[in-house]
This record gives sequence, structure tokens and C-alpha cells, in this order.
Amino acid sequence: MQVLQVQLAVQADPAEVGRARRWVRSRLQGQGVELDAPLAETLVLVVSELVTNAVVHTGCPAVLRLSMPMCCPGVDPEGPSADVSVRVEVADASRTAPAPRHAAGDATNGRGLELVEMLCDRWGWYPDGSGKRVWCEIGPAPTGDRQAEQAPAAGVYAR
Repeated sequence: MQVLQVQLAVQADPAEVGRARRWVRSRLQGQGVELDAPLAETLVLVVSELVTNAVVHTGCPAVLRLSMPMCCPGVDPEGPSADVSVRVEVADASRTAPAPRHAAGDATNGRGLELVEMLCDRWGWYPDGSGKRVWCEIGPAPTGDRQAEQAPAAGVYAR
């Protein structure tokens, strides 16, 4: 199976979050995924949360990466099947570990990583160069060595 792996440079500006959402929708649509499908809605929300965390909490540019199985028109009209995973990664220039918070009921922020944890099958982070990479996957659990490879040095969280 071929994998589509695309990335987007994101500037340190909260307005970039909307651009990242539009970019992900465009990539999904290009792979034949319906934008109102649960997978698409979940991916757009997760991207929104991870990119927001990167640009708001670091004040530095970030790189968003999306990896998913490639769909071939006429071969797989339903898009990615349920037995594959889609991965989102956001790399930023901060080495500070992501820390889920539990926001009060009327708080207007502080729920991003809680949402990622609830919506994704796995998520984690690891140091990457002078910063870190936060990743999440929606799909079947990796086996053995594959999971260790995806989160080499820091946290791995699974539902």
C-alpha cells in the first residue's frame, strides 16, 4: 500500500490554524474522503488542536505532517479503509513536553490535548532536533517494533 505523506509549514500566528484546517480538508478531499465523514471531522479537529498548541504555546513556526494511505480513483472509492491508520504530526521548536490539562467547565481553553486523547487511538511526543514532535494516530494499533519506532524517547498514550 502506498502512503501519502504531505507537510505544511505553519507560521507562529494563530490565523495559521484556519489555514491548516483548510489544507487538511483539501488533502482529504484529494484522497476521496468525504469532508463530513467522521474520519475527516476528527482529523480536522485534531489538527486544529495540535497546531493551536504549537503556535500559541511556543510562539514559533511549526511543521504539520499528514500520513495516510493513498486512494486510487476507481480502485478504492470509499477512501482509506478501517484497517489502516492516519497519522498527524506537528513539529515545533520547543522542547517542553505537552501536558494535558483539565479545564474548568466555563474555561475557554485548556482542552486541546484532552480532545486529542479522546479522539485518537494513540498519541505521544518525542524530542526532535532542537524541539519536539507531537503525533497522533487514528486507526488500528501498531504491533511490536512499529510502536516503539513511532515514539522513540517520550510519552505514548493509547485509549
